[in-house]
Amino acid sequence: MPVAISVEDYCGPPGLYRVVRELAASANGDAETGNGAEKPAPDAPPTIEMQPVQPDMRYHVRHHHHRDKPGHDYAEDVITTQGVQPHHKTNYAETMMHLFKGNIGTGCYAMGDAFKNGGLVLATVLTLFIGIVCVHCQHVLLNCAQLMQAKKREQEAEERANGTTVVAANNGKMLSVKAGPTVPAVSEPLDFADTVALCFAYGPPSVRSWAQSMKNAVNIFICVTQLGFCCIYFVFISSNFKQIADRYGVELDVHVHMALLVVPIVLTSIITKLKFLSYCSLAANVFMTLGIGITFYYASQGLPPLSERNMVGRLDQLPLFYGTAIFAFEGIALVLPLQNEMKHPENFGKACGVLNIGSGFILLLFTTFGFFGYWRWGEAVEGSLTLNLPDNEILAESVKIMIATGVLLGYALQFFVAIMIMWPMVESRVALARKHPVRCEMVFRIIMVLVTFLVAECVPNLGAFISLIGAFCSSSLALMFPPLIELIVAWTNGKPSVWLVLKNVIILLLAFLGFGTGTYESMSALAKAF
Repeated sequence: MPVAISVEDYCGPPGLYRVVRELAASANGDAETGNGAEKPAPDAPPTIEMQPVQPDMRYHVRHHHHRDKPGHDYAEDVITTQGVQPHHKTNYAETMMHLFKGNIGTGCYAMGDAFKNGGLVLATVLTLFIGIVCVHCQHVLLNCAQLMQAKKREQEAEERANGTTVVAANNGKMLSVKAGPTVPAVSEPLDFADTVALCFAYGPPSVRSWAQSMKNAVNIFICVTQLGFCCIYFVFISSNFKQIADRYGVELDVHVHMALLVVPIVLTSIITKLKFLSYCSLAANVFMTLGIGITFYYASQGLPPLSERNMVGRLDQLPLFYGTAIFAFEGIALVLPLQNEMKHPENFGKACGVLNIGSGFILLLFTTFGFFGYWRWGEAVEGSLTLNLPDNEILAESVKIMIATGVLLGYALQFFVAIMIMWPMVESRVALARKHPVRCEMVFRIIMVLVTFLVAECVPNLGAFISLIGAFCSSSLALMFPPLIELIVAWTNGKPSVWLVLKNVIILLLAFLGFGTGTYESMSALAKAF
C-alpha cells in the first residue's frame, strides 16, 4: 500500500540556479587577438551568470529547502509514505523496521471488516493466499529490476561504443537499432515505474512503443492510490473523532468533522522541509504502534463461541473482501527503494531475507487482527476496529485519539509522494508555475487537499471506500504489472516455459476478476450509503 521515493532521484545540487562560466573558446580568443583585441589575462576570474534550471520532469525541493543540521544533506534523505529516513545504507534490522512501518497502517484496522465479508475460515485461507501471491509478485519485480538494471548498463556501454542499441527479437536473434524514444529516460537505481518502462522498452518489438505509456500508467495508479489513501484518512480520522466528541455531548455530523480537519491537514501538507516531515512520521509511528497493541487487547476480550460467526461469507461479499485485503497487502512500490538502501541488497530478497521474513510477520498480523476482530464483534465490526472500541473507557478513547492523530500526521507523507509525481508535470506545462515555483506549488498542494476532502465528503462509508481503492488501484499495482513484465522479459529472452505462462495467466485472471467485481461491488455499496 505505501510508496517510497528517494529524493536524490528528484533533486539535483543545492540552489535553483546553475552557474555558467563564459570562457571564450580558444578559436574565438585567437580570432579576437588577431583582430587587435586584447586577450584576457590568464588569471582573470571567469564571468559568472545565474541561469534558471530548465524543467526536467523531476521534483525539486531545493528552491524551498534549508539545511538546518550542519553536515547533513536533507536532499539525500529517503522519503517513504511512513517516514523520512536519513540517507545512509541500512542493515537487516533497520530495513525490516522500515518494511513494517511502510505496510502496517489503516489496512490492518480494516481487516475485521474484510473477514466479515469473507467468513472466518474462508477469509483466513484467502488472506494467506493473497498475501503469498503479493509477496511472489514483489519477488518478480525485484528480479525484473535486476535484469533491467544489467541490460540498461549493457545498452549504455553499447551506445557509447557505436551509437546503437542491441535488443533481442522474438526469434532470439540480436538486432542492432538506433536508440530512440521507445527507451524512456529513467532514474538510477530503478523504481517501480522505471522497471516497467524498461521491460517494455527492451521487450519484443510489438510492445516497445508502450514503454512510456506503461511508465505513466504506473505513476498514475500510484498517484490515485496515494490520493485515495488521503481520502480514506479524512473518513478515518473524522469517524474516530466523532465518536469521542459524541461521548462528551458535542454531537456533530461526520461531514462537519471532516470540514474541521481541512485546516490542520492543509497546514501539515504544505510542509516542504523534510526535517519537519520526519518529526511527523516519528510521532505517527509511535501512536500507531501503541494503538495496534491496545486494540488487539480489546479484540481478544470477551470472545463469543465460534459457532455464532459465519465460517464462509456470501458470494456477493467476496469482492469486498478482496478489495480490502489487497489494499492492506499492496506494498509493492516499497520493495525496490528498501532494497536499494541496504548495505547488502542481496539480503533483501533471499530465502530468509527481509522481504520473506517481514512479509510473513505482516501476513500473520493481518490475519490474526482480522480473525479476532470479526470473532469479537461479528456483523457489527466497523471499517476500522477502533470504531468498535468501548466509548466509556479512557484507555479505549486514548487509542482512538492516538490512532486518529497518527493518521493525521501521516497524511502529509502519503500526500507528498503524489505531489512528487504530479507537480513536475504541472510545472513543465504551466509557465506561471515555472516563474513562481514556490507559490504555485503551495497553491497546487492546497487545491489537491481540497480535492481529497471533497471526495471524502461524498463517500463516508469507510469500509466500502477502502475496498474500492484496493480493488481499483492496489490490485493493478500488486497483481497486474508484475506478471505482465515477467512474461515480457521471458518472451524477450526466448520462449517462456509453460509453467511460467500458466502461473502468470492465472494471477492476471484473478487480478482482473478482483478488479472488476471488487470495483463494482464497492461502488454499489457506496451508492447504497447515500
